[in-house]
Amino acid sequence: MDESTSPATASSIRTWPPVAAPGQDPTAKAPTAEDDEPGQSVEGAQLLDELREAIARYVILPSSEALTAVTLWVAATHIQPALQHAPRLAVVGPAKRCGKSRLLDVLTETVREPLITVNTSPAVVFRAIGEDPPTLLVDEADTIFGSIKAAEKNEELRGLLNAGHQRNRPALRISGPEHKPQAFPTFAMAALAGIGDLPDTVMDRSVVIRMQRRKAGERVEQFRSRRDIPALHALRDRLTAWLRPLTDTAADLVPPMPVQDRAADTWEPLVVVAELAGDSWPERARAACVAMCAAEVGQEDESNVKTRLLKDVRRVFACYGDPDSVRTRDLLEELLKDQEAPWAEYRNTGLTARYLGILLKDFGIQAAVLRFEGGRQARGFARTQFTDAWARYCPEEQPPSGYGTTRHESADHP
Repeated sequence: MDESTSPATASSIRTWPPVAAPGQDPTAKAPTAEDDEPGQSVEGAQLLDELREAIARYVILPSSEALTAVTLWVAATHIQPALQHAPRLAVVGPAKRCGKSRLLDVLTETVREPLITVNTSPAVVFRAIGEDPPTLLVDEADTIFGSIKAAEKNEELRGLLNAGHQRNRPALRISGPEHKPQAFPTFAMAALAGIGDLPDTVMDRSVVIRMQRRKAGERVEQFRSRRDIPALHALRDRLTAWLRPLTDTAADLVPPMPVQDRAADTWEPLVVVAELAGDSWPERARAACVAMCAAEVGQEDESNVKTRLLKDVRRVFACYGDPDSVRTRDLLEELLKDQEAPWAEYRNTGLTARYLGILLKDFGIQAAVLRFEGGRQARGFARTQFTDAWARYCPEEQPPSGYGTTRHESADHP
C-alpha cells in the first residue's frame, strides 16, 4: 500500500481538544487529523454562546461588540498562565445605576479565582498575586482614581496595574526585618468598575466597556445569589474544564490581529480564546476589536487636551494661509475665539502663553523670538516645529484608495 494512502497510526493523530470536553460522549468517534486545528472545538463555541447569554440575562451592555468582548475576557481569565498580556476590563459609566456593579457580580461568579474588593491597598494586591494569580475585581474605582488628590494617594496602585498588564514586570519593594529588596509579581487579569474614566495609562491597557443607564422598556433579570450563582458556577467550571487543558496550545497561538501596538497586546488574549472556540467566534472577536478600539480613539480625541491643541493650532495656521510662523498672541487670539474648544475656559482663566508652552513642551515645541513682516520681532511659533507632531499624533485623513490598486506601480502600468 502506498504510504500516502496508508492508515495513520494512533500515535500520529493528535486530538483536539487534548482531553474530553465537558459533556462530550467518551464513546463518540475519535477526531481525525482534519479536526486538528484551533477553531474546531464545537463545545468551546457552545460554551461561549452560553456565557454570552448568561451575561446578557442580567446586564445590558452598550453594544453587541461589548457583550462579545466581556464574554471573551471572562474566558481568557481561565488561561492566564498562557498569556503574555493581561488585559484590564474598564467598566465605566457617566453616572450611578448604569449596571457596572451588576456586571461585576456576574464576572465574580464566572472568572477564574476572583478576588473582589471595593477599596484596597497596593500592599494587599502585591501579596495576593502569585505565580498563578487571581482575577482582580475592583468596584467603585472612582473612589481610588476619581479625584486628583485620590489619584495621587493611589499612584502606587496605578503603577501596579500598569506593570501587571505584561508578564515579567515585577515590582521591587523593601521587605522583611532585614529590609532587603523583594520582587513582587504584578501580572494578573483585572476588571475595574467606576464612574468616569480611569487614569489614561490604565485605560490604554484596557478593553473599555462604556455602560449606559437602561432606557424605559429595557428589561433584565434580577440577580439573586442563592438562585443564580450555582448555574454561573457550573458554567465557570465547564469553562475551566475546556480551557485549562489547552493552556500550552493557547501559549503557542499567535493570531493575526486587526489592530497594532498596545491595542493588539490587549486584545490578543480575547482573540486567542475565540480561535480556540472556532465557529463564528474568531470573526466576532476581531469585529469587536476593530469597532471598540476605533470608538476609544474617538474618545481619546475628545478628551486628550494636547492632541486637541495640536489640531487647533493646525487650523489656526490654515486660517492664516499656512505661513512660516505665527505670533503667539495671534495664535492665542484665534484659539480663544473657538466657542466649541476648551481654551476659553482652560484652567478657569483661559489659555495663556504660559499654559500654551506647558502643553506643547512634551512635543518639543517652544516659542521663540522670530522676525515677522515689516522686520518686527515677536515671540511666536514656526510652522516647521509642528509638522512632526502633527504627523505623529493627529495625521490628516487621507482619501481611501480604490480596491485592487497596488502601492508601487511600474512604468508599464501608469
